[in-house]
Amino acid sequence: MAGNSQRRGAMRNPGSKKGAVVGSGAQRRKQLVGKGPTPKATERPYHQAAKRKGAKDRAAENPSRSSSSSSGGRRPAKREDSSMLMGRNAVVEGLRASVPGKCLYLQTKVEADDRWRESLRRAISANIPVLEVTKIELDRMTDGGVHQGMVLAVPPYEYAELSEVSGSALLVALDGVTDSRNLGAIARSAAAFGSGGIVVPARRSAGVTAGAWKTSAGALARVPVAQVTNLTRALIALQGKGYTVVGLAAEAEHTLADLPKRVLSEPIVIVIGSEGKGLSRLVAETCDWQVRIDMAVGNESLNASVAAGIALHAVSSSR
Repeated sequence: MAGNSQRRGAMRNPGSKKGAVVGSGAQRRKQLVGKGPTPKATERPYHQAAKRKGAKDRAAENPSRSSSSSSGGRRPAKREDSSMLMGRNAVVEGLRASVPGKCLYLQTKVEADDRWRESLRRAISANIPVLEVTKIELDRMTDGGVHQGMVLAVPPYEYAELSEVSGSALLVALDGVTDSRNLGAIARSAAAFGSGGIVVPARRSAGVTAGAWKTSAGALARVPVAQVTNLTRALIALQGKGYTVVGLAAEAEHTLADLPKRVLSEPIVIVIGSEGKGLSRLVAETCDWQVRIDMAVGNESLNASVAAGIALHAVSSSR
């Protein structure tokens, strides 16, 4: 107890320079040695920041490559990576939209709520396998993403051949549209107004991902997407089959209403460019017509999916 001078080692012997005999006071052989400054988060192998950095470095070392086919109608090699929806809201909304799930992963020993139960029920009804895995495994699958104990894996999309969609009288081509959610929304409009397919380039363009499936509300199951190596060559090939290629351009002289009835009644391809840059030079030069959408003064452009919906409705109404 405090103040007990009878405890062994509590008092220094008279004439001795030595200290207390009990304990070393972190001196001599067993002294405490500092470990140095705390490493950065990216230098700690089990930290999420380090995992994200490692994944980014691996992606930079092995970038995905598209097929180098010389024909615009050839289908490039199928993408190897699968997509996934993570988080309870995303998973349940995806299953409601009939996203073709490959497997539903549920974290073990996690609190279930209405979204968790509905997702499980819908997955079983759709014959989607359900697996219970640990949180560590889900963290590894999602590379440290916020999954809330629920992940829906989606298989790689099987793109159509250009010849498979060229039998339709109305097609949509995307030039520089890189947001997969826009692709999903455009597929929804395409299904609503009778388009038989969507044509996208293999590079610098949105692909069919889990996010695109969810935004399409199941429309991607009805509207095939053809992925081509070169969009310009694909449009020229469609022109050879009797299609009129109409590109949407904010600076165009003509409007959608100026298109002749003959053009609207024949096989037609509506080309949608990116919101910022619009149509690329070669694609714009390939178009038979360039038209704009009339808007109120002060508005420069529309979202790609909104513009596609307006153009598809105009063509559908004229028929």
